[in-house]
Order: sequence, then structure tokens, then C-alpha cells
Amino acid sequence: MQKLARDDLYSLEKYAEIRSDYRSKVIAHKRLKLVNVGPNATLAFEDRLTMQYQVQEMLRCEKIFESQGIEEELAAYNPLIPDGSNWKATFMIEFADEDKRQEALTQMIAIEDKVWTQVDGFDRVWATADEDMERENDTKTSAVHFLRFELSPEMVSAVKSGGEIGLGIDHEAYNHTVFPLPDQVRLALTNDLT
Repeated sequence: MQKLARDDLYSLEKYAEIRSDYRSKVIAHKRLKLVNVGPNATLAFEDRLTMQYQVQEMLRCEKIFESQGIEEELAAYNPLIPDGSNWKATFMIEFADEDKRQEALTQMIAIEDKVWTQVDGFDRVWATADEDMERENDTKTSAVHFLRFELSPEMVSAVKSGGEIGLGIDHEAYNHTVFPLPDQVRLALTNDLT
């Protein structure tokens, strides 16, 4: 999937004009790529559109219009765009109650290393988590992680041929599986393998 460049972005003025419609489009798109794994974990699979939205929102919030600032935002978000042989996702641990979330995060250290995907007929692919950043410490994990699932060429081919896909988390404090993924998610993830 092609990375974002400055020419792909809207100016702050233009983005202000189209933001409402653009935001609605992105939210509808994101719904097709959300997977709840059990009651307290969600994976939001990212792609070029979701990352363009993130960049546009950062530029808007920070009122960034100079070249260096724009390039810094692109450098931060482009790595989250799939490369054609992988899926990239934001992994969120969600509890409505703040105290329960803090307690759970202390019990879920290294959970980000226990997230997997599986293409039917193949072994599980374990996530590579938080590349180039530390998201946990000795007492707790973070509520948000960034994951990459690298697929073999055979797995990519199987997915493109309609193979089922599953997701799961195998952690002693949190163990849940979704297999197969809903058709709308499978189709969206298939489109990311271009």
C-alpha cells in the first residue's frame, strides 16, 4: 500500500471545508476494520485512509502548516500503513472503569506479545508489537499498542483466495479468540494485501 506524501494531504483551509464529510467517510470505513477480541480488547486495523485522517487531524489540532512539521507527522504515521504482506493494527485494552483498567493493566504485562492472527490452514502469526517504542514497564502494560502481523506469500495468496482469518489473544490474564472474522472484516483485510 502506497505511503502518504505531502501532495496527498489537504491544506488546513481545504480540510476545514471538507472535514465533516471526510470524517463521516473515515468513521464508516473504520467500522469495517474493528474487531473486538473478548469484552475488553479491540483491534483497529489501519490503512492509508485511516492514517491520512490521523495526519490531517494532527495537522489541524497542532495548526501545522510548515514543511518540516508536515514531514514529521508523515514520518510518524506512514509506518502504520500496511506494506502489502502484513496487517497493522492499533490494539486497545478498554475498561469503562478507570480503577478496573489500571488493575487489569498490571495483570496484562506483555499481552501485546500474545496477540495472534491465523489464516485457515496455516500456523498462527504472532504480532510484532510497538516497534521503535516502549509501551510497558515492570508494573503495567499500556492500554494502547501498535501491532504488525507479517504474513508469508502463501498466507497472502490464501487470504486473496477467500481463506478464513481469525484473531486471538493467549495471555494468562486474558484469553479470547475470534474465528472466523466477519466477512466485512475479512474483505477489508484482504484489500490491505495489495
